[in-house]
Amino acid sequence: MPHKPTFLLFLIFLIAFSPSALAQAEFHITVSELEDRKAVFGTVQSVDVVAARARIGGTTRGLAVDEGSAVTAGQVIATVEDPKLKLQMAAVDARIRALDAQRKLAQTGLTRVRKLRTSGNISQARLDEAQTNLNVVISNRAALAAERAVLEQRMAEGAVLAPAAGRVLQVHVTEGVVVMPGEPVATIAAERYVLRVELPERHARFIREGDEVLVGERGLVTGDDDNLRAGVITQVYPEISNGRVIADVEVAGLGDYFVGERTRVHVATGKRKTILVPADYLRRRHGVTFANVKDEGEVMVQPGQRLGDQIEILSGLKPGDILLQH
Repeated sequence: MPHKPTFLLFLIFLIAFSPSALAQAEFHITVSELEDRKAVFGTVQSVDVVAARARIGGTTRGLAVDEGSAVTAGQVIATVEDPKLKLQMAAVDARIRALDAQRKLAQTGLTRVRKLRTSGNISQARLDEAQTNLNVVISNRAALAAERAVLEQRMAEGAVLAPAAGRVLQVHVTEGVVVMPGEPVATIAAERYVLRVELPERHARFIREGDEVLVGERGLVTGDDDNLRAGVITQVYPEISNGRVIADVEVAGLGDYFVGERTRVHVATGKRKTILVPADYLRRRHGVTFANVKDEGEVMVQPGQRLGDQIEILSGLKPGDILLQH
């Protein structure tokens, strides 16, 4: 029996240079269809920009937000106070108390008239008159109660509510400022953000809703695009403005971006045929890239963009070539 270390080395040699191993080390060059992508800048925009408006006129109190503040739908961001409403409420309450006293008096008079009518000392007309007086007082009291409810609603409308959840882009008033009904107090960007891109008119026919795009890292720094994120075109606007078509891209992770911030978006603008080679089959020496072609030896190639673990070859190889690993 051969010595154990020598036998193990012999087995490793057989496995490494077996026909199957050699076949796996070969790569046959074929033509692939590749989407040609154009890098453009996308601007972070809110799908909906809404205004929180004052519903009544008055003086602004309790301003609770500033630019950049996060708000929820229905949150009170300020209060508008109108001193006249409190005075009107006090006047209505006084009139209601007076009518309550009148109703008590009318009810007492009606009870007395009913007793007299039972004994036959007064006519039916007197009884009807007493009943009508009580009904009028009750009706007037109900009208004042409705008027008071209207005043309560107007006072409640002094609370300026956020119409949607999102971030405050701009606050238009300060504490103590007088505002009119319908005047905007703050502008809010809703929580849903998109990247709005503009493409040259010649690329308009290539983009469709539902197409996938690649979004670069945050910021305008160019360079490594290995950390691209996938996004989807959610809307293509039907109007071309100044020779450009506008589209919205939805991508996760835009919640902490500034509205108006720009980042790179790679959009497909057609397809072309090219050659893709695994990066393991290429070697770079002295600034030059080489590929080991079977029966030809090392050939200098011109690499293009990197797509995952593959590299596009612009020149130096042709379909049918067989590459060997170095």
